[in-house]
Amino acid sequence: MTNLDRKLQAGALLARRVEGDRLLLSDAVLLAALDGSRPLTHGERAALQDSPLSLRRLRHLADARRATPVWTGSAGLLRAADGGAPLDVLRTDDRMWRLHFVDQAGVPGVVVQLDLDAPCAADLLAARATIAVRDGAGGVIVQGSLDPDGECEGRWPFAASPAAHFQQHGARFDVRPVPPPAT
Repeated sequence: MTNLDRKLQAGALLARRVEGDRLLLSDAVLLAALDGSRPLTHGERAALQDSPLSLRRLRHLADARRATPVWTGSAGLLRAADGGAPLDVLRTDDRMWRLHFVDQAGVPGVVVQLDLDAPCAADLLAARATIAVRDGAGGVIVQGSLDPDGECEGRWPFAASPAAHFQQHGARFDVRPVPPPAT
């Protein structure tokens, strides 16, 4: 079947009308099928095929998922040459995150800050997303849930200063979402 044939078949399925048609599957079932977390049962597939209204709802949900950006991670580089000054701030390449290196009563710390104007910021804040910041070698710099201000902080976990540590570990870092534990 060619791509054009698939489009024509999909259009024909969506355009047909069935007397007494109603939504036969909930949004939760359709969304789970879309994200692959739960396949449709044989009966659910049959109900979907028999209900053009349910098919149109599935298409609407799929289109909405594609239109909503989903953050999957951000990467950054240590760009400045070592001039001897302590490292204060690093930014991810997409400018979505800033890493601030602070002194908390004599204890080195790091604060990860989300740019609140970033495309996915509202979703990340609402979900109180858990993030992990890793160096170029995969070592965890800080991990935790975002607070209401879009920040996550912790102690600097390495003996070397931030600038020296990043230089020793590929001069790279990334900020990634931490998936919730499986239940």
